[in-house]
Amino acid sequence: MAQEAELDLVEVAPNAKPPVCRILDYGKFSYEKTKQLREAQKKQKQIEIKKIRLTPRTSDFHRDIHVKKAREWLTEGKKVQFMVRFKARERDYPEIGREALLSIAEELSDISAIEQQPKFEGWSMTLMLTPEVS
Repeated sequence: MAQEAELDLVEVAPNAKPPVCRILDYGKFSYEKTKQLREAQKKQKQIEIKKIRLTPRTSDFHRDIHVKKAREWLTEGKKVQFMVRFKARERDYPEIGREALLSIAEELSDISAIEQQPKFEGWSMTLMLTPEVS
């Protein structure tokens, strides 16, 4: 029947009992399928993660600037990752970085929640904050 109509026999549901096939133009079928996938991807909501890098010796003034910027991003619905990078002997005192990250989390606790507690990985310690849903 497909050859007579000069179309293709396409298996639509191979897992069904019995398998389902249709007689149609395969080029048009595959185009429609990719078009549906693109539409589905457009409707997906992607959460953006903003990253802020600090050091254990970052001054309070600069830290406050970063906190202010993070507050803006959190109100926009973006996640914020704070990273404290350690150098040389600073690595022997991770509690300094942990205290800095926890104080930042406390300042932003009114609009955010901690997604990932301060975690020491290699030469850096990270903290992930996510916007709090009202």
